[in-house]
Amino acid sequence: MRSSNLKQTPAPDARTPIPTSVVFRQLLEEVPPEHLTLDWLLGRLGKRSFGIIMLLLAVVAIAPGVSIVAGLLLFIPAFQMILGHAAPVFPQSIAVRPLPTPQLTALVQRAVPALQTLENVVYPRWPIPHQATKRLVGIVVLLLDVTLTFTPLPLSNIIPALLIGLISLAYLQEDGLVLSVALTLAAVLLTADLLAIRETVRGAEWFLGADR
Repeated sequence: MRSSNLKQTPAPDARTPIPTSVVFRQLLEEVPPEHLTLDWLLGRLGKRSFGIIMLLLAVVAIAPGVSIVAGLLLFIPAFQMILGHAAPVFPQSIAVRPLPTPQLTALVQRAVPALQTLENVVYPRWPIPHQATKRLVGIVVLLLDVTLTFTPLPLSNIIPALLIGLISLAYLQEDGLVLSVALTLAAVLLTADLLAIRETVRGAEWFLGADR
């Protein structure tokens, strides 16, 4: 018998995560035409629900006007990640509230090309321990979310929202390298915020003391 010279294509590794842009495109194909709910969305995400929900909320939080609402919602998955939950669970009143499909679809459609570009840089490498990483990501996202939601300055939501989005994408893509970089940048931002708060408090104390 002749030995075949044809190269066999290796089977895809089942452990390799599906690219996030592919998940978004699948959601766009299945989304109801007029309204959707968080319950509907969570039912289609499975184990990737934490990362996808945080990424979607981070994208929404970049926009002025709705950043506070997105920030408040982000507290729920971040806190549940810290507790080690398998998937986010929203209060029923929020989970079944109808959300307008056209606006959300337009947002996701704009995000998909950017995600496809980012996936050339953010891809599986540097394996990470799942449970420990989930809790660490939850803690950092929670702290960034405090900055995003409660800093009373114009456009102060943009940098923490971008960092939450990058952390969520790296977590979804199981990219330990980019996740490490994103967490380091988050630590720098949070440290700068703490220093700014300390200086503000010192300035207020000096002013009150000088006013006596």
